[in-house]
Amino acid sequence: MILQNGWYEAEQVQNEGFFKDLPSSKSKERITHFPKMYYTLKDGLIHINVEITMGKYQDQLLRLEDKLETGLYCELVDKILKESYVEYTLLYDTIGNRISIDEVTASDGRLKLMESVYWAYDSLPHMLIAGGTGSGKSYFILTIIEALLHTNAKLFVLDPKNADLADLATVMPNVYYRKEEMLACINRFFGEMMARSEEMKQHPNYQTGQNYAALYLPANFLIFDEYVAFMDMLGRESLEVMSKLKQIVMLGRQAGFFLILACQRPDAKYLADGIRDQFNFRVALGRMSELGYSMMFGSDTQKQFFLKPIKGRGYVDVGTSVISEFYTPLVPKEHDFLGAIGQLATKMQAEPVADEVQATGSG
Repeated sequence: MILQNGWYEAEQVQNEGFFKDLPSSKSKERITHFPKMYYTLKDGLIHINVEITMGKYQDQLLRLEDKLETGLYCELVDKILKESYVEYTLLYDTIGNRISIDEVTASDGRLKLMESVYWAYDSLPHMLIAGGTGSGKSYFILTIIEALLHTNAKLFVLDPKNADLADLATVMPNVYYRKEEMLACINRFFGEMMARSEEMKQHPNYQTGQNYAALYLPANFLIFDEYVAFMDMLGRESLEVMSKLKQIVMLGRQAGFFLILACQRPDAKYLADGIRDQFNFRVALGRMSELGYSMMFGSDTQKQFFLKPIKGRGYVDVGTSVISEFYTPLVPKEHDFLGAIGQLATKMQAEPVADEVQATGSG
């Protein structure tokens, strides 16, 4: 790559002929400067370090991601500019890092979605999911719900189209699909966030800068499918809803209140930059137009997007502004979401009662 692009410096030197007392017409190239590049392979990741010396090829060496991705058939997962070099981290055999639903785990404020992909919701809150019919979006959301129910998190689910997620109302609480109920749920979620923010400051163990987890409080998630369709349904009332959602994305991190918004395409009308930029984890699944990708990841992205006919495939930005290929967790055909989620929800509802009984007995 370096040789073919001419990213090195050289000089022409004369070859000495057989008769050293006669001038030679032959010359050869001698390299005087060659950029230093090092690579290591560790845990399925390729780390490429490139020295930056402010030479005339610095601009090219600072923007190698496209060449590395297409030339090595890898996906860039991180790019860090350090004191005297830039480090490119690439993942090869991306589909080989796909995991199954039983491997999706949530702990310490992180949700594992691939072998090398996590949603660190404690530090990089709020998730935006885009994907049309057949993209695998519904199964992905159900997978997230099932994984979060293994924790002590409190979930609120909104499905304005009364589709797959609305069926969860038969097995778990706080699932809504009617307009009035959904508006009330958003108001409740917002109100509980504001109340917790005040209560945390009054807690005897509270210290400035601490988040909800330091005080052993549960996380709260508002999972909103077909968000854009719901906002279209509201009309003028959408302004009030957007105002509350904007405050949630701005203030929710410390109190432990997180949004997961899903839509077919993140229309700027209801996801203006002030809101959309606060969604650190973004997933685009299935076939999307160039406009759709620019809405998801920003119009200035240089990423080359390719379509592969694999359900659950797409692209992700985990909050580092690096866009990588992504595969949703595999769900076996025989997996029963309603049954599994129902068991987890019942167990969650029973645990506080058990604790209360135990406390009363010990008293």
